[in-house]
Amino acid sequence: MKFLKLSFLFIAICQMSFAQSVAQKLETAFKNFENDEQNKYATASLCVLDANTGKIIYAKNENTGLATASTLKTITSATAFYLLGKDFKYETLLSYTGVIDNKGTLKGNIIIKGSGDPTLGSWRYEQTKENNILNQWVNAIRNAGIKKIDGSVIADDSAFGTQTMPEGWTWQDMGNYYGAGGGSICWRENQFDVNLNPGKNVGDDVSISSISPAMPYLMLVNELKTGSKGSGDNAYGFLPPYTNVAYMRGTWGLDISKKGISLALPDGAFDAAYRLQDTLNRLGINVVEQAATSRLLSLAKKTLDTANKHQLHSYLSPSLSEIVYWFNKKSINLYGEQLLKTIAYQQNKPGTTRSGANTLINFWGSKGIDKKALNIIDGSGLSPGDRVTTFAMASILFQVQKESWFGDYYNSLPEYNGMKIKSGNISDVTAYAGYHTDKKGNKYVVVINVNNYYGSGISRKLFTVLDVLK
Repeated sequence: MKFLKLSFLFIAICQMSFAQSVAQKLETAFKNFENDEQNKYATASLCVLDANTGKIIYAKNENTGLATASTLKTITSATAFYLLGKDFKYETLLSYTGVIDNKGTLKGNIIIKGSGDPTLGSWRYEQTKENNILNQWVNAIRNAGIKKIDGSVIADDSAFGTQTMPEGWTWQDMGNYYGAGGGSICWRENQFDVNLNPGKNVGDDVSISSISPAMPYLMLVNELKTGSKGSGDNAYGFLPPYTNVAYMRGTWGLDISKKGISLALPDGAFDAAYRLQDTLNRLGINVVEQAATSRLLSLAKKTLDTANKHQLHSYLSPSLSEIVYWFNKKSINLYGEQLLKTIAYQQNKPGTTRSGANTLINFWGSKGIDKKALNIIDGSGLSPGDRVTTFAMASILFQVQKESWFGDYYNSLPEYNGMKIKSGNISDVTAYAGYHTDKKGNKYVVVINVNNYYGSGISRKLFTVLDVLK
């Protein structure tokens, strides 16, 4: 017995010595990082926890709120798993109002009713692809005996209200694919492609070779100029929500290899209705009136009559686990905004960003996280106004390890620097958050963040700090 006690004591001393050694190395590495000239006016924070016990191995500035960039997605996706469940699916309903006469003419409208599915029409999953969805809808309409529509196709986008973008997003972001706004109906991840050709000389106009899909209802004003060799892609779209006039500004490198850029749809719900109506017309099912949305009807002082509605089709999205996989792997901001609204909406609260953020903060407050450490105003981290401490984020990452869905959550995290960590990058903000297991099997929760640094190449310096854990 005495021998066993001595053995346990020896192991405990070795573990403490190892932890102290790692902590000392982290302290030295992080101090060197902070003293780097690139961080002269920056604020940096690091929090490393023992993934088995949750105890802090090393932390510095861990209670300072910092802009998170896309590392916020680790919190949003974890909250969605808790509150929605890994098997949760969005439902989109196709219905008609009115009556169908004996000639197959619908005296009414086709209604698309959304519940916030960010994957509807997305190319990332076989079942969600645009043509697959449109084919299902067209077949449902044909099976009902409808050969002509004396009304229109209307997207009922009322569930999440009219504010598609979070407060705090910047003007430069919101017209581009990564700044696409959401709503109760999204379509093709609310983006479209613009293919570009540079001019022959620096300063020449850049030409648009094609737009995919065609956007006949949108006027695209091209102010792009040809940039110097090596200058790359500095082209941005400026499209406020619900606009029908968009501007493209910036430069497009003389020797660039990219084909073009992707811009944000100003109204995803309208585009979904427009594409279905266009498809029906092309297939000989004539739709008399223009496509619309419940928002547009409201502006015209009209109401969407749903009193005599007949369901044609129910479409279910991929599961939450499948959605979160791409959300974190490819850092799709739209998914984060939709999930944030959904966690509120599914609890019978307003399907808004503000309501979703409050729901998220209150949930983690109930699980012991200081709510004051979670100043969150969107679901994706695109807003520079988000402020979260590395200790709060690390504590959440520690807690989720206990859940049955953790395997799906962990699998969604990308791999950087040989670690399973989510990256985050916006202007002068770079951060990483996730997990690492070293060669000896020691497991860590890691969150590192730097705000207001100068210049480029900061990731490699952050990795130098994290390399201590290898």
